[in-house]
Amino acid sequence: MPASALMNVMLGAARKAGRSLARDFGEVQQLQVSLKGPANFVSAADTRAEDILHKELAHARPGYSFLFEERGAVAGADSTHRFIVDPLDGTTNFLHGIPLFAISIALERDGELVAGLIYNPASAEVFTAERGKGAYLNDRRLRVAARTELEDCVVVTGIPHRGKSDQEVFLREAQAVMAATAGIRRTGAAALDLAWVAAGRFDGYWERNLRAWDLAAGIVILREAGGYVSDIDGKDHMLDKGSVVAGNETIHRKLLKLIKTAAAGQNAVAAAD
Repeated sequence: MPASALMNVMLGAARKAGRSLARDFGEVQQLQVSLKGPANFVSAADTRAEDILHKELAHARPGYSFLFEERGAVAGADSTHRFIVDPLDGTTNFLHGIPLFAISIALERDGELVAGLIYNPASAEVFTAERGKGAYLNDRRLRVAARTELEDCVVVTGIPHRGKSDQEVFLREAQAVMAATAGIRRTGAAALDLAWVAAGRFDGYWERNLRAWDLAAGIVILREAGGYVSDIDGKDHMLDKGSVVAGNETIHRKLLKLIKTAAAGQNAVAAAD
């Protein structure tokens, strides 16, 4: 279906920032051989992309507020509308020359998420959704996978590495999911994880310690693809609590029960049946 005026604004901003990231990604691959490494360069690439997104979105929608990963909250005259933006989700992938990263833009109206866009410049895949209008990958309508048994499912997650908390809880959760499913994956980009559940590539997703800009766009896209998403307590406080469980209705329910039981240190596989 034709993109709305709002989505055209978001697409235009994302594609312009994406061209900048794509150029920088090519440079990162060359910098891998340097002694210093590309870390400082990637930080600059992130900032450049955020500057482009801010300029383009603010020009098209003057007065809107923003929440950015890098510069934080930017108040606007219109407090009823807020763009939630991550200019480079999957920074570590980008840093290592792995083409799994994305620009993520969501629009919140009166506290409700109403539009989302996730764009991977490396693959030219654009995931979009507006509330009540369905979810799309480029021009193809999206629908979550229909599997209903965990044993048939591939589930994606994030792994808390150095400096992250909840490692012991994660290990209990991962052990339970390993025993119950056909496989676990880890992409390193939360926005893409949600988008790929919406596209049916993954059947479910769970993760802790995320931020609003990691989740906002993907929540809209997943719900418009027929998916269910909540925080790990089963509530609708993902942006505040930073945790997420997602899938179709049945898998979301089973995965949520499995994760909650494992986190409590109980027999998770038996409890999820």
